[in-house]
Amino acid sequence: QVQLVESGGGLVQAGGSLRLSCAASGSIFSVNVMGWYRQAPGKQRELVAGITSGGSKMYADSVKGRFTISRDNAKNTVYLQMNSLKPEDTAVYYCNADWGAGRRNWGQGTQVTVSS
Repeated sequence: QVQLVESGGGLVQAGGSLRLSCAASGSIFSVNVMGWYRQAPGKQRELVAGITSGGSKMYADSVKGRFTISRDNAKNTVYLQMNSLKPEDTAVYYCNADWGAGRRNWGQGTQVTVSS
């Protein structure tokens, strides 16, 4: 069972940047999709960005042009660079590994708070 540990969250002013990291305890080489999700208070968890094993990327419309996902298989780490942050980006951000066939792993989450 691969463990995922997120880091890099914190408090930032609107317009600022943060970089989240998701470190896996084992190889992510064969993970189909590594993704970042977020959940704001009172809202459902939503997909923010994902990156496939082949390097294809997908983004929620709300973060396109501001967030960038990347994947370093050699370091078993996935990153989410978040620029031009807005108060509505405030949420707990979760890392996810989708291995396919219904197998998924989640991290414990990291809080991102954007002040106006």
